[in-house]
Amino acid sequence: MKILITNDDGINAPVLSHLVAFARSIADEIVVVAPKTEQSGKSHAIDFTRPIEIRETSIAEGARCYSMDSTPADCVRFAVLGLKEKFDLVLSGINRGFNLGADLVYSGTAGAVFEAARLGIKGIALSTAPDDFSPAIASLPRLYEYFKKNDLLSRHGWYNVNLPKDPKGFRITRQGGIYYTDEFRRIDTVTYEQVGTPAAVTDTDPETDVLTLFDGYISITPLIAVRTDMQVFEALKNELN
Repeated sequence: MKILITNDDGINAPVLSHLVAFARSIADEIVVVAPKTEQSGKSHAIDFTRPIEIRETSIAEGARCYSMDSTPADCVRFAVLGLKEKFDLVLSGINRGFNLGADLVYSGTAGAVFEAARLGIKGIALSTAPDDFSPAIASLPRLYEYFKKNDLLSRHGWYNVNLPKDPKGFRITRQGGIYYTDEFRRIDTVTYEQVGTPAAVTDTDPETDVLTLFDGYISITPLIAVRTDMQVFEALKNELN
C-alpha cells in the first residue's frame, strides 16, 4: 500500500510524525505533502494565481516529505499531478480540533479528502480535540482494524472521522448541524478577527456526528463530493425534460 499524508495544520504540526509512524505499520511507502503554514478553514481551495514554493524536507522518518506553500487540496494535487505518483489512500490530519456537522464545509482537512475523491483516490479525514493528540494516536490501530474488519474502504471511498479522548467504540454517522458559533471580534478601528467556539449542541438525532462524539464514540461519516441533489434532479428531469 502507498499512502499520501497531508493536513491543514502545517508541515510542522507535532502530530504529523506520529501519523507517519502509524502509517508505516500498514503501508509499504509513504509520501507527506503538507502546507508550509496553517491552512485551517481553507476548505477545498486551490491556488492558481501565483507560483507556489515546494521544498523537500525531512520532518518524519520513513517518508518522503514536502512542504508546500499552499492549501491541503493543492498538496494532494501536487502529489498526484506534480510528482505524478499513484496512491492507494490519502490520510488527512490528525486535525487540531473536531470537524463536525455543517462546519465540515470549511475544513481544509476534509478539503484534502474531497480532492482525493476528485482524483479517484480513497481518503480519510481525521480530527480530534485540540488539547491532546495522544488518545487519537492510540486509537489509530483500532480504527484501522475496524475499517478492515468491515471492509469500509471497499464499500465506500471517503470518510470523515472524529476521535474523542476515551472512545467507547465506533458508530457510522451522518453529518449533523452547526457545531461552532462564530463572531467577528474587533481588534482596532479597521481590523477584526474571526473567532469560533463550540456552540450549544442543538442536534437531537443520535445518528449525527456531533451527538455521537459527545456520547463518547468515534464518529465515522461517509462523504460525497458530488454537489448535485440527485433527488431533486430526478424529480425535475422527469417533470420538465
